[in-house]
Amino acid sequence: MDYVRLGATGLKVSRLCLGTMTYGTPKWRDWVLDERESRPFFKRAIEAGINFFDTADMYSLGESEEVTGRALADFARRDEIVVATKVYNPMGPDPNARGLSRKHIMAGIDASLRRLKMDYVDLYQIHRWDDATPIEETLEALNDVVRAGKARYIGASSMYAWQFAKALYTSKLRGWSLFVSMQNHYNLVYREEEREMIPLCVDRGIGVIPWSPLARGFLAGNRTAAKSDQTTRSKSDEFAHRLYYQPEDFAIVERAIEVGKAIGKSSAQVALAWMLSKPYVTSPIIGASKPEHLEQAIAATAITLSSEQIAYLEQPYRPHPVAGI
Repeated sequence: MDYVRLGATGLKVSRLCLGTMTYGTPKWRDWVLDERESRPFFKRAIEAGINFFDTADMYSLGESEEVTGRALADFARRDEIVVATKVYNPMGPDPNARGLSRKHIMAGIDASLRRLKMDYVDLYQIHRWDDATPIEETLEALNDVVRAGKARYIGASSMYAWQFAKALYTSKLRGWSLFVSMQNHYNLVYREEEREMIPLCVDRGIGVIPWSPLARGFLAGNRTAAKSDQTTRSKSDEFAHRLYYQPEDFAIVERAIEVGKAIGKSSAQVALAWMLSKPYVTSPIIGASKPEHLEQAIAATAITLSSEQIAYLEQPYRPHPVAGI
């Protein structure tokens, strides 16, 4: 496993990040694995050299953080892993149990640390932009979280580039902790981030850690235009149907399958190799619900695609409506 700096920081992270939305309780989503089923994935990831783990308070409404914390305590040394979590989404019916107010951020970091059973997280991220809270309030609260030693760095997730630029400028102006990473929606069938967000990240030295690098399983190649609901997740994942499933998306998957056959790899591995070929991508956040998913992702880090193969994969792409924000 190779390791790279997270943006302009000195923090080294593995070329793959294991996302933990899949681990928690199936009571939250029917495709989620329970704790017993989840633990082997953490163990194998650590054995393979993955040191970067991403969770969020809202995954399984907190249970994912609990499962993650217990597994990492059993399989790894705390100072040898990088743990990221997120705040923003509703964690209860109370109107203050959501968003990016100072009240919710301060309560959110403490609750996440209790569930993880950790003294700090390495990366504390805002899950989305909050129109209801002044960005100055959010940024000052995040700065205080870092100054209190509860997070080493702060990051952001999907938003418009102008919003991210505003946040970076405001933090720099006030002398507050700066966002060091952007967890954005980016993959072979959704490349709108190449227009503004990724150039901004490159210019500002921001680490890019895309979510859904396999388009929520769409790039695995097991869904066709005629039969798009072939897996448990695809049958119940209405969000995916709003993001993908356009004719040109299926054309790209067909090319990924074709390239995969030519090099003896799966279409999912080709899609990951494509993403890892981009110099601005730090560490894609992968999900794995079956052992072979994780093994294929690990193996994909050793695949090098030719410039001709990359161009062939990208050629059918057509602009998409902005999605995932």
